Amino acid sequence: MTTEAPVAFGRIVLLTASHRVAPGLLSWPAWQTLHAADRVLCPDEGHPQLPYLRDAGVDVEIAAPTAQELVDFCAGGTSSRAGGSGEGRTVVVVQSGEGDRALTDGLARLAGSGRVQMPDLELLPGSYDLPGARLIDLVQVMDRIRLECPWSSQQTHKGLAKYGIEEAYELVEAIEDGDRDELREELGDVLLQVVFHARIAEEDQDEPFSVDDVTGTIVEKLIHRHPHVFGDESAETPQDVKEHWLRTKAVEKQRDSVTDGVPLSQPGLALAAKLAGRVRTAGLSVARPVGEGIGYELLALAIQAEAAGTDPEAALRAAARAYRDAIRAAEGHVG
Repeated sequence: MTTEAPVAFGRIVLLTASHRVAPGLLSWPAWQTLHAADRVLCPDEGHPQLPYLRDAGVDVEIAAPTAQELVDFCAGGTSSRAGGSGEGRTVVVVQSGEGDRALTDGLARLAGSGRVQMPDLELLPGSYDLPGARLIDLVQVMDRIRLECPWSSQQTHKGLAKYGIEEAYELVEAIEDGDRDELREELGDVLLQVVFHARIAEEDQDEPFSVDDVTGTIVEKLIHRHPHVFGDESAETPQDVKEHWLRTKAVEKQRDSVTDGVPLSQPGLALAAKLAGRVRTAGLSVARPVGEGIGYELLALAIQAEAAGTDPEAALRAAARAYRDAIRAAEGHVG
């Protein structure tokens, strides 16, 4: 009595790679699978991975096989890479970033029919997104919108300025409300303003810059102003960090006054508190101006709040929210 060897039906590998990672940077399991495969197929002759695969000695065929064709190939013979050991053949399909819905649906139908002896099916990620990789998508989407959208293509820095202010206020509101979904959305809206302005800046004829220049500048600034993290200095308290930041900033900006760089267009209470904070940090003795009217009274309150470590704008907004709730309660009572 003879026992037949079990029939192996091979292996179909769908190889994916993130478009947010430079082509050619594939994982070691991906390279092993590509070199060991009996056949490597790619439906897109313009696929960015193709030059790198061919440079690495991988023979890639430009073909868009059906699910049945892949199954037939795997079951149609033994693997040449396995020395004719009787196992089925392995085929790798290098997929585009969007994938091939028709192929995957076809394989699923065959596997679910129960009438077809299926090879092993494997989805193999050849590369993975790094943290922050979706920012690349945002930049690409913004590029297209700037070119094709009738409204976005006409916007300027000045025209968008008001939206930056609005989005910043909406972000603050989401933070104070404690709404996590709103916070995530409003952070995205603020980020959009940054990317939008950077995209517009690329078109400047005299002094163009890109979003990479923007991020490069802030990275350099953060490293330079955090020597206790990236250098040899030490900081024991948040106040140590703040004082070093201000000293470094003063040297960088070569400012003549502690008031330089304080935007006068910000809300009044925030402006007063900011000036008071600059005075206190610099160790200056400055007499508060005295005058008549509510403005001077508010100035005194803002300076007092800053000295106590309270944000007067946030405190007033909290009080105003309580006032709003009282108004709504009164409306409900009257109604």
